[in-house]
Amino acid sequence: MFVRELHLSDFRSWRSADLELTTGPTIFTGRNGFGKTNILEALYYLATLRSHRVSADAPLVHSGATSALVTATVENSGRELTAQLRVNAEGANKASINGGPPRRAREILGILRTVLFAPEDLALVRGEPGERRRFLDELVAQRGPLLVAARSDYDRVLRQRSALLKTAAAALRRGGDQAASVISTLDVWDQQLADLGGQVTAARLRILAELTPHFVDSYASIAPHSRPVTLHYKAAAGTDVIGPGAATTPAEIGTVLLERLAQLRDREIERGMSLVGPHRDDLDIVLGSDTAKGFASHGESWSLALALRLGSVALTRAEGIEPVIMLDDVFAELDAARRRMLAAFTADTEQLLITAAVAEEIPAEIGGRRVGVDVIDDADGRRSVIVGSAAHNEAVPVSSVPVSPVSVSPVPEVPTSEVDAEGTP
Repeated sequence: MFVRELHLSDFRSWRSADLELTTGPTIFTGRNGFGKTNILEALYYLATLRSHRVSADAPLVHSGATSALVTATVENSGRELTAQLRVNAEGANKASINGGPPRRAREILGILRTVLFAPEDLALVRGEPGERRRFLDELVAQRGPLLVAARSDYDRVLRQRSALLKTAAAALRRGGDQAASVISTLDVWDQQLADLGGQVTAARLRILAELTPHFVDSYASIAPHSRPVTLHYKAAAGTDVIGPGAATTPAEIGTVLLERLAQLRDREIERGMSLVGPHRDDLDIVLGSDTAKGFASHGESWSLALALRLGSVALTRAEGIEPVIMLDDVFAELDAARRRMLAAFTADTEQLLITAAVAEEIPAEIGGRRVGVDVIDDADGRRSVIVGSAAHNEAVPVSSVPVSPVSVSPVPEVPTSEVDAEGTP
């Protein structure tokens, strides 16, 4: 699988960009803040309907514009599809496939499969539970739109149920018809939340079971002398009732969630929030006998984060799909040994897209094309532009002098955001 063409309009710092890409490595170089990462972010958004940097759509739209347009033509085993997504600063996003509009934007999911490595990946180990939930949900999302629909519907029900909980206590104190209405409405929301929560959690458990052996193998190759690792799903409803050896199917998990919602109703009304469900779950990354967060060293944390991404690549390859691998300025964060390991792992990748502020940080064994990225800041505003391309070891012209954008044709030698309705617990 590879992206043959990418067109951007009003996406972040890019007023306009037309890129012709091919298989093999392409390295975008330029100073920090010039817009290199925005190219990878646009592709990642197309693949997952999420940004890896922000949780809302408005920052993705160029200042002064009302929407951004991302269009990519993807080739996969001789089949070519063009996916287009209009990202609106306000309101629902719109998508098209080969020029025809699908019923929902999420139907473009699966056309492009990517794995993105970024400096933010350290938060997968050291960050809050929401980061790890997002990681699992993005893996699920790339399996197709049906699984994403359950999460979207779950978030909608969660918001409505949470809004009711915030007013429930006062209504119950007043008693009478208002109290009866609150209870009956909560019963309805509880059933829907449990049903949809069962689907979301079951999908996460399935993807985690498939990912874990790849993660274990990847970590062993990165840190062969370290302690053994594994992954455990940590359900807010209780790991003794949800997970391997307990409830794993949507129906089984839904039954458990409905029971827990009934048990916790008084506490939820008191606190005005939903206390159980996949929006409160976590992924435990276990190093030896300890949870990595709080125990892993800096080097171990980077190795674990890298192993999660390498495991994601292996997981996608196990489906018979070669994902587009994107490395967003990660070589600056890795020591020499990990740089060499990552270069060796991606050597046979069908398409490898890399950003780097310092080209010398890229391992010498990675060839490909260097594509320069600069910015123009004039009366029309600040915007990113492509300023040149060169084969490996040739100079790339990067200048602060205003230039016109040009199409770049590398040669063969060489992705609707969703936010947790109640935030992170």
